[in-house]
Amino acid sequence: MVEMDSNQKPMAHILEKAKKLKLLILDVDGVLTDGRLYFDNEGMEYKCFHARDGHGLKLLQKTSVKVAIISGRKSNSVELRMKSLGIDYVYQGHEDKQGVFAELLESAGIIAEQAAYVGDDLLDLPIMKRVGLAIAVNDAHYAVKERADWCTVLPGGQGAVREVCDLIMQAQGNFDKVLDYYLK
Repeated sequence: MVEMDSNQKPMAHILEKAKKLKLLILDVDGVLTDGRLYFDNEGMEYKCFHARDGHGLKLLQKTSVKVAIISGRKSNSVELRMKSLGIDYVYQGHEDKQGVFAELLESAGIIAEQAAYVGDDLLDLPIMKRVGLAIAVNDAHYAVKERADWCTVLPGGQGAVREVCDLIMQAQGNFDKVLDYYLK
């Protein structure tokens, strides 16, 4: 079962919210990456993604939970990584994420309570306030952590997204099926 810090809300409450989810929305910098930005002398940007996060997202999508990205920055490496993971809902270059959030809900055919959002910084708060399950990575800004329903044990870019995927699959009764596949 997913670990929980002693300062978090009761796990039963979190699992109940996670049972209803049909969409997981992620920020990129600080959530899918460690938040550091790498540039070479020509201005080429590099990002580092964790393989376990990617595998977790692929497994979660097989359970019919959709995955989306809303990022304030725009990056070709994000586009390529999301394509390799089969993520269709990719919104980049949106510092004001609220307008895109409404568009995403309509496109996915769900209501806000059926979505979870994982963030790490202040610009994530407007959406976190509206979703059914607001999640902060362990190394998120303190104001984000204070307003999250649940915080991961691991920091962003270092397996935090995998924790979220596992939590959702556990809450929805799919984790054991996924695990059984690998234990055959």
